[in-house]
Amino acid sequence: MSVKRYAIREWPEGERPRERLVAEGARRLTTAELLAIVLRTGARGQSAVDLGRTLLGQWKGLAGLESAEPDALAETTGMGPAKIAQVKAALELGRRLLAEVEQVSRQRITSSKDVVELMAPKLRGLQVERCEVILFNGGNEIVGQEMLSEGSLTESPVYPRDILQWANRHHAAAVILVHNHPSGHPQPSAGDRALTEELVLAGDLLRIPLVDHVIIGRRDHYSFADRGLIEEYKRRPRRPA
Repeated sequence: MSVKRYAIREWPEGERPRERLVAEGARRLTTAELLAIVLRTGARGQSAVDLGRTLLGQWKGLAGLESAEPDALAETTGMGPAKIAQVKAALELGRRLLAEVEQVSRQRITSSKDVVELMAPKLRGLQVERCEVILFNGGNEIVGQEMLSEGSLTESPVYPRDILQWANRHHAAAVILVHNHPSGHPQPSAGDRALTEELVLAGDLLRIPLVDHVIIGRRDHYSFADRGLIEEYKRRPRRPA
């Protein structure tokens, strides 16, 4: 792409970083373009993308930029206190995200209580039903977590094939299904029971077992494993295809 020295607002809409991020996703943008969105404006004779490239070149990438002192950043033309604060805040958010991901990836799940401690802050109190899957390796360590669906007040459509395909892509050894009941009552519906049984049987066939299905209510939770239902479903005769 040719270097554009004029303001981003004068670029064709399809080339502007912010519009491209919305249309194509953040991963399609270069680091300089992402930095331009944070900076918002450039300097005299430089677009925000140009300023982003300048900073990345001066500091040898994001790691150097993160470690740079504000006074040193201020020596770059166009970098005033507001821009320095914006860049530092964005880099700190990235650092904290990485720390959260690393913490979750090391976390082990050994009981439904562990599941509730992990997921209740996200699911408890939601006004719609949301279903998530937690993926594990052979050591019960979390290797992935994904929101499968978010639905209405009473239901969130989930299909066993989607869960198992996701697990297979992440080479998971086992899965736990988690969802909330906006009503606050965690007792499973007939649909919850049918989905759990279907997932137990499908998981056994694909050697990706369902360890538990936990429903989070307002004050308490329901665990299919704690009530022995996972093992019960495994023992039931398989329905003819």
